[in-house]
Amino acid sequence: MHSLIAWAGFLGAWLLVAGPIYQAAVELREQDLEEDQFAHVRDEMEQLPRVSPWWWLLPPARYWVGRRRRKRYMAAALAAMTVEQRDVLATFKNKAVGWMFVGLGGALIATKETWELVEHHEWPHWLFWVLTFGMLWLCLLNTVWQMANSRQFVAGEFSASRSERRGRRRPA
Repeated sequence: MHSLIAWAGFLGAWLLVAGPIYQAAVELREQDLEEDQFAHVRDEMEQLPRVSPWWWLLPPARYWVGRRRRKRYMAAALAAMTVEQRDVLATFKNKAVGWMFVGLGGALIATKETWELVEHHEWPHWLFWVLTFGMLWLCLLNTVWQMANSRQFVAGEFSASRSERRGRRRPA
């Protein structure tokens, strides 16, 4: 019974990672954030000037100079936007940050449950890292696959059964 609970905790925790990643992708894609809404801002703005590579000789100074330039650029970009555009951008940012916290919380719980599963079965510790990164990869791959299937479904490109793709029909 203890093994069943360890596996249930492991799988449940990783579902708490996969779910928020997928939900974030769905909600952020639905957000009304069209590139053409912000085209005039991009066209009006000058390119962000590059920081000289010589600043890397003093990394803290390089960080400070780059950060200062980005803040000025962002302030100019925000000033060029309408209130509605800033509202759309703020909503998108807030949703993204919120889902990031939910997903990160799930990832931390999943990491703990993965460690407990490895410890319970007395597996080698390197397997913990393989399981952790493998499950994270599966969570991300699931989101990519689900989003691609949704796009195909909406576009009407959702194919029928495998046998129909090969030219055969299923018996009725």
